[in-house]
Amino acid sequence: MTRKNNQSLVLIKPDGLVKSLTGNILTRLSETKLRIVGAKVVKVTRELAEEHYAHLKDKPFFNAVADYMMGKIYAKEYERVIAIVYAGEGAIDKIRKMAGATNPEEADQTSIRGQYGRVTTKGIFENVIHCSANEEDAEREIKLWFKPDELIEEVYASEEVEVKVKKRIWK
Repeated sequence: MTRKNNQSLVLIKPDGLVKSLTGNILTRLSETKLRIVGAKVVKVTRELAEEHYAHLKDKPFFNAVADYMMGKIYAKEYERVIAIVYAGEGAIDKIRKMAGATNPEEADQTSIRGQYGRVTTKGIFENVIHCSANEEDAEREIKLWFKPDELIEEVYASEEVEVKVKKRIWK
């Protein structure tokens, strides 16, 4: 197991929300003794889903996987994910071990995916959780899902720039 300090993106996918597994998943992940440095609920756009799964763009199931991440195959209230950044010693390895194999049918039955995942009749892995595979993926994914100011620790180098933006504020 890697012994260095690193970080990992974890997504509790729409099927995890449909099955009300958020508490169970967070409890299991707390066993890793890692720090949560950022968390939010995200309504996943087509662009975000396609960028997240860019490595699968040439696969015949690409659109189905994007729809799954967007929650399009569930009721409208589940068109979201919970995105979390964990940091600490061996974060990637610890979380991947806890999550289990990507294919729920191959995952250890004591892992999160082994306990809660399934393969649909259309062949989609409803594996309830995503976690970064390696340090390169973690950096790409964390930068895709989070802005530097949304994390309470600086996990990657950032800079301050002045930007004029239009945004919604509370009335």
